[in-house]
Amino acid sequence: MLPHQCRAGRACLGWSRDDLAKRSGVSVATLADYESGKRTPYGRTLADVQRALEEAGVEFIPENGGGAGVRMRERGTKA
Repeated sequence: MLPHQCRAGRACLGWSRDDLAKRSGVSVATLADYESGKRTPYGRTLADVQRALEEAGVEFIPENGGGAGVRMRERGTKA
C-alpha cells in the first residue's frame, strides 16, 4: 500500500484519519506522517492499516502499467 492509496481508500469510505486510526489501532500522527510522505511505518503497522481498509471494502490495485490505485469491492463479494 502506497501513501496515496491510503488517502484514496479513506476517501472511498468517507473516513477521516481518526476513523481509520480507531479501526486499525494506528495513531493519527502515524497515519498523517505516512500519508504526507514524511516517514514509512513498520510493515506490521501498514498491514494493520491495509487490513482495516480492506475489511471495510477497499480493494488495492497493484502497479500494472496503469498505476497503483484503489477501488471498492463489489457488494456481496469477499476479499
